[in-house]
Amino acid sequence: MTVRGTKKITEDIFWIGASDRRLSRFENIFPIPEGVSYNSYFVDDEKTVVFDTADISVSDQYIENLKEVLGDKKLDYLVVLHMEPDHCSLIDTVAALYPDVTVVGNSKTFTFMEQFFPSAAGFKKLEVKEGDTLSTGKHTFHFVAAPMVHWPEVLLAYDDASKALFSADAFGTFGALDGGIFADEYDYEKDFLDSSRRYYANIVGKYGMQVQAALKKAAGLDIQMILSLHGPVWRKNIGWLLEKYEKWSTYTPETEEIALVYGSLYGHTKSAAEAVASGLREKGKTVKVHDVSGTDVSYLIGEVWRCKTIVLICPTYNGGVYPPMEAFLNDMIALGVQNRTFALGQNGTWAPMTVKLMTDKLSALKNVTILENTLTIKSALHSADQGQVDAFVDSIAKA
Repeated sequence: MTVRGTKKITEDIFWIGASDRRLSRFENIFPIPEGVSYNSYFVDDEKTVVFDTADISVSDQYIENLKEVLGDKKLDYLVVLHMEPDHCSLIDTVAALYPDVTVVGNSKTFTFMEQFFPSAAGFKKLEVKEGDTLSTGKHTFHFVAAPMVHWPEVLLAYDDASKALFSADAFGTFGALDGGIFADEYDYEKDFLDSSRRYYANIVGKYGMQVQAALKKAAGLDIQMILSLHGPVWRKNIGWLLEKYEKWSTYTPETEEIALVYGSLYGHTKSAAEAVASGLREKGKTVKVHDVSGTDVSYLIGEVWRCKTIVLICPTYNGGVYPPMEAFLNDMIALGVQNRTFALGQNGTWAPMTVKLMTDKLSALKNVTILENTLTIKSALHSADQGQVDAFVDSIAKA
């Protein structure tokens, strides 16, 4: 049994992170009702080493964990794979507790570190780059550069002894850990997959090319474990996770299912959206309906990464696109969504024009299909609109 919050991964590798179930928004943007873990790893070798620290919100637990695993030993190395504050916030604290520690990172790591912590100018430093190694006795860590996954300084570290890849933010997920450190201790598809996809799409999604480059490097390694900075450790069925990342980083849909996102001021456009969803179900299609005003955009982005076909229906508002829908469109553009089919519908009492405006925005995306058949209702849905709804449904079903 482990003491306090530490977890044994191998005989000499320990998880010393913590979970936060109180934080409402990750990066003060993304809702995380499922919480989040901040992972840090300790290697107990001839030379001791810690990989990354944690967020300031879990500082007390983190420092307890670090002291627990170190005991009366000295800390030789602090390896910084990622300088984002949810992982680097306690660097200064750790360096103050263990002033003889050597901090390991690349040139950009140390540039960022001194921007966050001016005291870092006085740290003992070991600068590394791709191809360099760090030997601690039994373990030899090989550094792999992973720029823009998802910051420019990011490093990965591969351990010859354990065949573990310390993967920084790559392969991470939202979600607090419920007592278990390993992915195979959970029903991952049920407990974490949606959170993992939403994490990837919103935070790393824009950098698909860079993720692909990192995956190609990883393919040359005999990886038996993946130790990310968020979420559980992978030690089984790693191919399943790599397959997900292959799809996500190439903007390949996971499913033929349809995501229908609507905006509605008073319920009339909602009625049209529900009619379309009903028609699609009658044709044997699986569709998930989302209210753009009541669903945080990060969940909608997760659905875009999951589904092949996206149906967007909303009213004209002040001569433009309904604002929550416009924010969703802007997010898709910012994240570089590709390889999707879009079907567009609109409502307007006197001048419906959102189909044209949405088409103009979506045309900026690469390799997307925008169906020619669109849906327009005037003010409210009536039985006279049934033929147009049916034709719209048919075009989506055939796509």
